[in-house]
Amino acid sequence: MTFTKELSPGVRPRDGMTRRVLVAGTIGSTIEWYDFYLYSTASALLLGPLFFPQQSATAATLAGFATYAAGFVARPLGGVVIGHFGDRIGRKSMLVLTLMIMGVATLLVGVLPTYAQAGAWAPALLVTLRVLQGIGIGGEWGGGVLMTTEYAPAHRRGLFSSGAAAGFPLGLAGSTAMVALITRLPRDDLLSWGWRVPFLASGLLVVVGVFVRRGVAESPEFLRGRRDGPSPRVPVAEVLRQRPGPVAKGALASLGLAMIVSVFSVYLPAYAAGHGADRDRVLTGMVVGALVEAALLPLFGALSDRFGRRGVIVFGYAVCALVALPAPLWLTSGSTTQTVLTFTLAMGVGHAAVYGGIAALMVEQFPTRHRYSALAVTYQLGATLASFGPLIAGALAGSERTARPGISILLGTLTVAALAVLATRRPGARGGRE
Repeated sequence: MTFTKELSPGVRPRDGMTRRVLVAGTIGSTIEWYDFYLYSTASALLLGPLFFPQQSATAATLAGFATYAAGFVARPLGGVVIGHFGDRIGRKSMLVLTLMIMGVATLLVGVLPTYAQAGAWAPALLVTLRVLQGIGIGGEWGGGVLMTTEYAPAHRRGLFSSGAAAGFPLGLAGSTAMVALITRLPRDDLLSWGWRVPFLASGLLVVVGVFVRRGVAESPEFLRGRRDGPSPRVPVAEVLRQRPGPVAKGALASLGLAMIVSVFSVYLPAYAAGHGADRDRVLTGMVVGALVEAALLPLFGALSDRFGRRGVIVFGYAVCALVALPAPLWLTSGSTTQTVLTFTLAMGVGHAAVYGGIAALMVEQFPTRHRYSALAVTYQLGATLASFGPLIAGALAGSERTARPGISILLGTLTVAALAVLATRRPGARGGRE
């Protein structure tokens, strides 16, 4: 499948095409992350009783966390396969494909039978569709940031990549707001048909996203690289053979980035709900934090261009570590101010700082010829490991109803991630295009 609109070799992209790429990257990424995190939010609040009703409350929550993790397990597979063709065929066609995979999988979740209607088939089908989501998003992140950064001047990669990165908080805000809206329905309506609405709505969004993405031209940097020589037969093998150090550091940096999301968007909301926190208050805090992140991402991207990626990213890790310490208390305090402050500082500031710099940092570690595969594999390895954070923390806590294991896992992960980022090389003769 190809949807390639190419620039003439050696021709610089026009400003109009650059703007179109930025808009397409943001819109497409927003839709894909809406789809992916719609399940994440719903898993903490809705899907347990619908698909795992025979479990105890704790077991149902763990089952929801497990299916959340299942989507991440598939992400490296999606990253390898889609990254392979992204390096050999082109970035654009793979981005259209990932959007279609994600959209179809999410739409089908909305028509699944529940456990009451289909028994054990219901959770089995749910996990299958979650795996398809993981394959789609596994190829999305690398391709989305590549299209924007490869259109960008080298000194503005951080700012340009923030466009595609902004799709994450916008998608998270949209999915969270949608769940907050439908949970206002009477409980019987919510559990009979209301929970399906957000998943079915994604079908319309995907049509818009595919239309926008088909209108952009292929990455000019990819076209120049292809003109200079053929792509490697197996890009991921070349990555692992030639750059094992950057792969390991990138995976650890991504582990820290993704663990922030796992803890603050899945684990802590579930913890707060289990301690009687008002669900609407928590969802409101998540939406506010995501919108603040979307607004601040360009700022942190620009700061990473001006002052260096590493300092901005480590600053973000530090903010999230500090907020994690009082977060369980703040979220269960009954205070709207403390709840909103938790997500604003953790996601709006901390995660925005990490996300604003990490895409450009990782692009600069790898050459064009295998960059899609490199980014897909590195980021997805870290994200997959992070997805098990809520499940492991919940299992360690057992019936004690304490957030201590989750916070400890987050702090340890952020420490390792910060050290990995500090060990990456600055872009120089081997940075950027090769």
